[in-house]
Amino acid sequence: MLQQITDQVTEVAREAGDFIRQERKNFNADRIEFKGLNDLVSYVDKTAEQKIVAALQKILPEAGFNTEEKTSTKIGERYNWIIDPLDGTTNFIHGLPVFSVSIALQEYDKLVAGVVYEVNQDECFYASADSAAYLNGKEIKVSAAPAIADSLLATGFPYYDFTKQAQYINLFTELMKGCHGIRRMGSAAVDLAYTACGRFEAFYEYNLNAWDVAAGIVIVKQAGGEVVNFSGGDEVVNTRELLATNGKITKEMLEMIHKYFV
Repeated sequence: MLQQITDQVTEVAREAGDFIRQERKNFNADRIEFKGLNDLVSYVDKTAEQKIVAALQKILPEAGFNTEEKTSTKIGERYNWIIDPLDGTTNFIHGLPVFSVSIALQEYDKLVAGVVYEVNQDECFYASADSAAYLNGKEIKVSAAPAIADSLLATGFPYYDFTKQAQYINLFTELMKGCHGIRRMGSAAVDLAYTACGRFEAFYEYNLNAWDVAAGIVIVKQAGGEVVNFSGGDEVVNTRELLATNGKITKEMLEMIHKYFV
């Protein structure tokens, strides 16, 4: 059942991605709105979310929703969808081609399916709790790199909550000196998907929302990776901090993080 649902959700994500791709061609920056400091949104986010919610209601009518743009506030007893219709809105608005659609399914407290569609590369990453992880139909696995020294890392920068800025910069500086490099793509969902397929060995960030990471968590885990919070615990959806790795460098990454964040 989960695999069938996941296949249906990939089509929903692709359709939303097609809409986003077309809107980007003639996007009017005058229609940008601000939800908060540096927190941008546009009609594209909102319309894409409406399309996604409408389509998912047909797949699981009993399910509720946790969505970034609050298109639906329905809470499901067993199932809830966690949706970011356009992860990487700032990239989208500025014409930087890294943004995605992220859709996860949660059964009670467990994430059971996830789809991340990177719009510009036409790359659809997906997995369910009873399957492997896939990219456009091909099974993917995390990297086998054994140490930070062999790794390319990914992170994200805070854009409105700067209370931990000093710790973050110090951690960034130390990691930067000991790895192949650190990338900031601007979409946590993409960072997680790229970790799942071995392009990154690890992704870490704080001040995240459930819709930023839920789908990617499923994909990383089913690709053989690990996802923990900065304390090393399993609760990651609502802690607003996350470390995803290939499983080989988790301990080493946590040791580095603990110098500054724990």
